[in-house]
Amino acid sequence: MNNIYIPPVVKNLLIINVLFFVASYLLTTLHLDDRLAVYYFDSPYFRYWQPITYMFMHGGIAHIFFNMFALYSFGSILESRWGAKKFITFYFITGLGALFLQWAVQAFEVQQIIGQITLFDNWPQHVTSQAQMTTIKGIYGGGMVGASGAIFGLLVAFGMLYPNAELLIMFIPVPVKAKYIIPIYILVELSLGVAQFEGDSIAHYAHLGGALIGFILVKIWKDKNDTFYTLYE
Repeated sequence: MNNIYIPPVVKNLLIINVLFFVASYLLTTLHLDDRLAVYYFDSPYFRYWQPITYMFMHGGIAHIFFNMFALYSFGSILESRWGAKKFITFYFITGLGALFLQWAVQAFEVQQIIGQITLFDNWPQHVTSQAQMTTIKGIYGGGMVGASGAIFGLLVAFGMLYPNAELLIMFIPVPVKAKYIIPIYILVELSLGVAQFEGDSIAHYAHLGGALIGFILVKIWKDKNDTFYTLYE
């Protein structure tokens, strides 16, 4: 354990996420879950700081544990390769990209029901079914939390830069190369987002947004020359 190295940006992101998580449980009177989650841009609950703060809020122990474990596992490698400035830029751009794709999908859903993408003041007169009512209420009244969009960006970047790295995946008894498991994971997210199962509260399109922006950034940066082992020389 004494040899574990966590680069500075990843370390600080881990600390901030944990502090926000603890504060949301201890300081219940502040309603941090409502204030710091991000809402649809036309929602009356939307505030200008939410596109940043939502990345540091999580909905439960499992949510924050798996996100922070992925941040430590993949983020440490990527920060060591890119450096602090490039890594933090990547992290926040993918987190914002995740939000913008989620907003775009929500705007499309609103437009399909109402005929326009903003409607808060007059939506009741346009809704004609209970299903539409549920969709509109969910979009305008449901907040989104979590670093998952940025984490998906990290997963994609790792898969592109280290495609032959072998990963141990839960319930799979043998190591699987990143170039196989990460695309499968993204396809699963896409299928779940399209299917929209009842009771599924996960923002799948946000995950895909983070993955897409991560893919684009790595392509733009053309950072393909290093090999995995150079991190540990």
